[in-house]
Amino acid sequence: MKIIPRTLLLTCFLLPALPLSSAAQKPKPPLPVEVLFGHDRFFFQMEVIKKFSEQSRFGLLSIATFAADYRNDMRENSLTIPVQVNYTFKKGFGVMAGVENNDAVGFSPTLGPQHVYASRTFLAVTVASYFLNGNNDLGLFGLYEYRPPIGKGWSLYSRLQFIYNQNLSEGQHNRSFVYLRGGLKKDQLIFGVGANLDQYGPEKSVGKNYGLFVRWEFN
Repeated sequence: MKIIPRTLLLTCFLLPALPLSSAAQKPKPPLPVEVLFGHDRFFFQMEVIKKFSEQSRFGLLSIATFAADYRNDMRENSLTIPVQVNYTFKKGFGVMAGVENNDAVGFSPTLGPQHVYASRTFLAVTVASYFLNGNNDLGLFGLYEYRPPIGKGWSLYSRLQFIYNQNLSEGQHNRSFVYLRGGLKKDQLIFGVGANLDQYGPEKSVGKNYGLFVRWEFN
């Protein structure tokens, strides 16, 4: 099942279409918290994309996810917590350094390039991570949101989010996912339907989770 390669190909076409000028309407980044009540698992995500100050080139990026099996099978639970401090050069392009803990590679320092673009209708985050854990792991993360207004206080909401981690020393896949969301936004509240498609290990075994999500954007 070639979920991730198709996503990466789609991303390559989408990125050039996004405006690169960070001067377009820049809203104050919220702090979104989301839960997905899936048919197989409960899923939680919290996003932190903040500058240290309004004029600072330094910022913090952390998109933490947690999934819990309804049957309380601890082996089916998953947790990913990256903490990245970034420095932006120009037009959203920069570099990051930080640490990450996930169920595929454990704890490791990370570094790599990144790009962030945000406006009132678009959010695009792309990060390439090199894991300094001795296994030469390489990861690619993408998060892309589109929220066009449709009425007084209402907007459509869609999101594509993915990650692909590869063990370069052994040439093997160790963790990847594609998360899809579609729904409506009313002020700080977002709700709709979602799908989480996960792949694990060299054999790329697939886990699927479909359900309803609710998201609140704290100011």
